[in-house]
This record gives sequence, C-alpha cells and structure tokens, in this order.
Amino acid sequence: MRMSFGLTFRTAKGRWVPNLSQQCSRGSTGLFVPPSPPLDSEKVKELQRFITLSKRLLVMTGAGISTESGIPDYRSEKVGLYARTDRRPIQHGDFVRIAQIRQRYWARNFVGWPQFSSHQPNPAHWALSNWERFGKLSWLVTQNVDALHTKAGSQRLTELHGCMHRVLCLGCGEQTPRGALQERFEVLNPTWSAEAHGLAPDGDVFLTEEQVQSFRVPPCSRCGGPLKPDVVFFGDTVNPDKVNFVHKRVKEADSLLVVGSSLQVYSGYRFILTAQERKLPIAILNIGPTRSDDLACLKLDSRCGELLPLIDPR
Repeated sequence: MRMSFGLTFRTAKGRWVPNLSQQCSRGSTGLFVPPSPPLDSEKVKELQRFITLSKRLLVMTGAGISTESGIPDYRSEKVGLYARTDRRPIQHGDFVRIAQIRQRYWARNFVGWPQFSSHQPNPAHWALSNWERFGKLSWLVTQNVDALHTKAGSQRLTELHGCMHRVLCLGCGEQTPRGALQERFEVLNPTWSAEAHGLAPDGDVFLTEEQVQSFRVPPCSRCGGPLKPDVVFFGDTVNPDKVNFVHKRVKEADSLLVVGSSLQVYSGYRFILTAQERKLPIAILNIGPTRSDDLACLKLDSRCGELLPLIDPR
C-alpha cells in the first residue's frame, strides 16, 4: 500500500505553514486503522463485566489507541509503517553518536511537528479519562509519546517511553518544551523548504538526503550540548526508576486491561508477565494478535474508540 501525503513546508512572512494535500486533510484519521470485524454484543458484555468486577484497574495503552486520531503505528497489518514502507525507526545509538543522524531526524521532525502536535484525543482517550474521574482506573501506563492522554485530562499516568512534546539536552539534562525548539528552528532556517511524502509514527516525515543537508540544528541554549526528544528510541532502555514505579502499580492492581498494543516490545510486555505472576485477570483490546493472547481471559478485536465509550465505569 502506497500513501502519498504531499506535505509541503514553505515560508510565509518568515513563518512556516503546512500545505496539506486533499488526500491528507480529508479522512486521514482512518488511514492508519486496520480492518476489524463488527462489534460483537456478547464481547461488549464480557468487557463490561470485566470492568465492573475490577476495583483497582490498571490500563496499558499502545499505538493502536492513537491510530484513530490519525497517528500511524509501526506494526498494524497493511497500514502500519512496516507494511507501508521499508523504513525503520531511528536507533538510539546512532542518534547519540552521529551528528548527521541528528540533523536528519530534526529536519524531518521539524516538518512533521505542526501536524503531529495538532492531533487530538479520540473517544478512546476520553473514555479512559472518564474512567479515572469515576475512580475505576487506578493507573494508566502508555507506551505512546503523543501526549493524547494528557490532552484528554488523564492525570494518574505514566508515559513509559517519554513524550515528544518535551526536548532533552544530552549534555546537561535540561528539559524544554518542544514548541520552543520549533521557534528556534524557524529562526535558524528562514529560507529552508522541503516536501515530504508520508508520515512516520513518532512525529516526523520522510525527506530526501538532499533536502536535509542544509538544515541547521541549534544546540542546547544552556550548555551547547546536542538535543534529543525526551523519548526512548529503539535500542535504548526505559529508566529503571520508572520501570520499578510501574511494577508497583501493577502489584497494587486487581486487573489489567491492554488497549491498542501488540505487546511485541519487552518494555511493555514485562508488566503483563508481572500481572500473570500475580494471577491478575488480563483483558486485551487490540485489532490483530498480540504477544499475550494466551495469557488473557478476554480478547477483543475492535476499534478502541468504538468499544471503550460503550463501557460504563460506575
């Protein structure tokens, strides 16, 4: 499947503006959601019973909850990044060691940021926020870096892999808002322009090497060190303190619900193993198979945004 988005950036009175093709701007929220069967009323009742019996529910979400907001994932059949292209996500070691890799990443991210940062929560995010408000959800762990749970108002939240809306200095560790960096990019690159074809899951787009070569990347304004999004790239590890914190939340829970994750990445899968060790009931809502289907007492193949709002958290 080939998807061309014609995402163009050009200057207008010193400001950068996106020029989205009609294909991208109309109906794009459904482009990255894999096919799923119609809702099964009996399965809905089973999930309702699971939620009703849960008193200290822990929910873990993955990229599948955000595809309905227009953000692509990596592994979904036919529509994920791996299915659409031969491109692979950036590796942590390469980003840290090689300045050209950082330049390429930030150029792509700069073009993709206005669209990525404008994505909004869908009914699944709002449903989970509502569950928290009613006291049903004891803790929410997301593997996503898109800040959509925060936008929906979730507060009892751990962003396992960080958040694209923050920037981290690799030298001094200072954190700054991603929006502030966008303004610095604009000042340093007043005449730079690029046209991208295709969106990636983590806020960047696809550019040619020729387009990237003249892009200028600012250093940390505090120490002059290199800047990195405050996320866990592939090949990196989650902070041990954060891992321990989530393990404690799992041990406090009486049930676990997985929403929109294939659990292929160990950083999230390990918490399923902890839940299994503690004999917690596990339910999984995900279109397509997951690494833990055999551990679940309930598996549902439905759109998160269609099913979760049907569940009464009271």
